[in-house]
Amino acid sequence: MEDKNNESSLSKNFSENINYLLKELRIEKNFDVVHRKLEYGNKKFGLFFIDGFANAEVMLEIMKELKKISPNALYKDAIQKLVQQFIPHIEVETSKDLEEVISQVLSGQAAFIVEGYDEAILVDIREYPARSPEEPDIERVVRGPRDGFVETIVFNAALIRRKIRDRSLVMEHFTVGRRSKTDVIVAYLDSVADKHLVEEIAEKINDIRIDGLPMEEKSLEEFIFGRHYNPYPMVRYTERADTCGVHLKEGHILILVDGSPSVMICPTTFWHHLQHAEEYRQKPIVGIFLRWVRFVAILASLFLLPLWYVLAENPQLLPESIKFIGPEKTGNIPLFWQFFLAEIGIEILRMAAIHTPNALATALGLVAAILIGEVAINVGLFAEEVILYLAIAAMSTFATPSYELSLANRIFRLVFLIVGAVLGIYGLIGAVILWFILLATTKSLNVPYLWPLVPLNIRALIDFLFRIPVPLKKQRPSILNTQDDTKS
Repeated sequence: MEDKNNESSLSKNFSENINYLLKELRIEKNFDVVHRKLEYGNKKFGLFFIDGFANAEVMLEIMKELKKISPNALYKDAIQKLVQQFIPHIEVETSKDLEEVISQVLSGQAAFIVEGYDEAILVDIREYPARSPEEPDIERVVRGPRDGFVETIVFNAALIRRKIRDRSLVMEHFTVGRRSKTDVIVAYLDSVADKHLVEEIAEKINDIRIDGLPMEEKSLEEFIFGRHYNPYPMVRYTERADTCGVHLKEGHILILVDGSPSVMICPTTFWHHLQHAEEYRQKPIVGIFLRWVRFVAILASLFLLPLWYVLAENPQLLPESIKFIGPEKTGNIPLFWQFFLAEIGIEILRMAAIHTPNALATALGLVAAILIGEVAINVGLFAEEVILYLAIAAMSTFATPSYELSLANRIFRLVFLIVGAVLGIYGLIGAVILWFILLATTKSLNVPYLWPLVPLNIRALIDFLFRIPVPLKKQRPSILNTQDDTKS
């Protein structure tokens, strides 16, 4: 390893350094990797940068200042003088490693190679292409900030800094991917967060061995958390800076990945995925109402269809007061296959909506409503009540704040339906018990997924079930093992 580092070190031979960079950066083949031959103060300079990342105005100012250098000004200690006197920029550093120079050039910095010196000057002239911050589509609120994260990690870090002006806010940088060299930031409050948890996450990131992260934050999540066959999300994703700020103050840790507008909040429990910023933008009593309506919707998305199917197939289980449950006409195919086909149809419709341009979205909705709804009932393919309860379940699924949680619930809804069809009511009850055991035994970074229900913590459970007024929330969650337990 040491031999490799020695081979990649800059030498005092100017031509040798330049030729190495020309070869490794494929200057002749790349149209956007630029090499400029310059001369200032009787010294030859080699400038390397990526055209698409360079801020032209900054580069022009640097060139103007370098042009003012007198012939003998760089006779001695040229690197030190250039960094401290002649380069008019805030972010300037040096490096003696050619591999680091290549990495930083490909990341968007400009590199100056100076004749007679074994040290390169790196100037951060980056100007990333980025869209303006907009309100996230899946986390909209009636009242509250409209700025959301973008695909540029530097901007996202700045939005979080704007919310948290605590001196103990740390944003630790990592590079992941042998080829992609993706920037990753782990953000936490150094005076609050559990240091052992921070070290565990940092160790997991450093241990990643891959050439790149194909799906940014999702690929990173799979490396850190594993559990690839458990559909329930181990982290909470958000595109809102205010949501990040709240969780940082509670003692959570954020993971930002360059190229993604989604920030990972960890560790999280099942209950974190049921919360929404809108609950805290209204009066506490209104927030409680909204939260419980959401709870009802999530329960309906999971259990309404399989429970209705089992009761419709076994009317003897119904008391006299609700004997009306169940279709009078079941259609031309069995109820189970009606539900199964309808579920698949909803999934196809959801996928089609994602891939459909906005201009055609209305037409897609009309086609789905006419073909799947009216025509299917008229020809006897589906019973009317099947469409009704499926629509309620689908609508309840869309009311789930976490998109990842809604997908997991959808999978288990189908599992419950199949088990109920094969084994009846007792099979359904057994499947629900096994589902609960799965959640109860799941852990996210050693945090029980169903905490504070399992293990039971009444005070914390009340906080999750009810929207507690902010002045009364003076304790941080005990499960996070924070250094500072109080918020006052």
